[in-house]
Amino acid sequence: MRAVVQRVSSSSVLSDGVLTGRTEAGLMVLIGVEKGDTESDAKYIADKICNIRIFEDDEDKMNLSVKDIGGSILAVSQFTLLADARKGRRPGFSAAELPEQANQLYSRCCSMMRENGLHVEEGVFQTHMSVEIHNDGPVTILLDSRKLF
Repeated sequence: MRAVVQRVSSSSVLSDGVLTGRTEAGLMVLIGVEKGDTESDAKYIADKICNIRIFEDDEDKMNLSVKDIGGSILAVSQFTLLADARKGRRPGFSAAELPEQANQLYSRCCSMMRENGLHVEEGVFQTHMSVEIHNDGPVTILLDSRKLF
């Protein structure tokens, strides 16, 4: 499972033209599910997202998590995080999980973040989404449950 975590001052998502999620100060998270991912991958990603310390403390050091600042999360599924663009000009998506299984793990990951006491809003799986991101910093962190990077 892969995630792109962005510290934001605000973010929102329109799913098929309808506002389905928004957050003020917090995190915008794009999540991709890879073939073979399990609940343990979702747990790893959810735990990292909830506890990664990328918000400044009183000394301007990144020592605080989204939980520490009372922020919220906007999560959007994004299978293109599993794109392989090493050959040719058109990326391949064969590493991305099939939609039904991907949606189950994506939803489970969002549930786990909620179980950590966070407010989580979402886009709608398998819809055309328009995402507005006001990246704060900018701070962008890449996560991979298989620890490839």
